[in-house]
Amino acid sequence: QVQLVESGGGLVQPGGSLRVSCAASGTISSINTMGWYRQAPGKQRELVALITSGGSTNYADSVKGRFTISRDNDKNAIYLQMNSLKPEDTAVYYCRSWQGGSAYWGQGTQVTVSS
Repeated sequence: QVQLVESGGGLVQPGGSLRVSCAASGTISSINTMGWYRQAPGKQRELVALITSGGSTNYADSVKGRFTISRDNDKNAIYLQMNSLKPEDTAVYYCRSWQGGSAYWGQGTQVTVSS
């Protein structure tokens, strides 16, 4: 069993920045791909960014050039630095981890971009 806890969400004005974190705990059998997803009200959950065990990254087109995903393997944590935030970035941001043949979700952290 793996537990994922997100933190760092909040309210920010358009054009601002925010950094969210995800810490994994429990039974960590190996260092695998982790990622960030988000879900806006009335919308389906969508992939935002992925990072492999070796640090290779992939981003949704909507956030390329604005968001940066990173990880700290010693802490079993991933991060998402969000810059130049737009109102359409408003969503609950979820951490995702693949471990022991299973996939896990965090509880989510709310990010609201509004003036």
